[in-house]
Amino acid sequence: MYELMGRAHAAALAQRGQGTVEYVGLVLLIAAILAGVIAIGDTLKGGGIAETVVKKLKDTITGLEAK
Repeated sequence: MYELMGRAHAAALAQRGQGTVEYVGLVLLIAAILAGVIAIGDTLKGGGIAETVVKKLKDTITGLEAK
């Protein structure tokens, strides 16, 4: 009896397609972070980890665009 009630409750609350929306939101968030890192990277002077990270990201994006 409890199993039947549990299944009915789960079926009533099922939200279809929400996972896709969450993945799209996550991809947009990552894209915004990468865009910010690249924008800030153009203004950096000197060396260091930040410049290396920005250079690697730019190289990777350029490599993807070339394909």
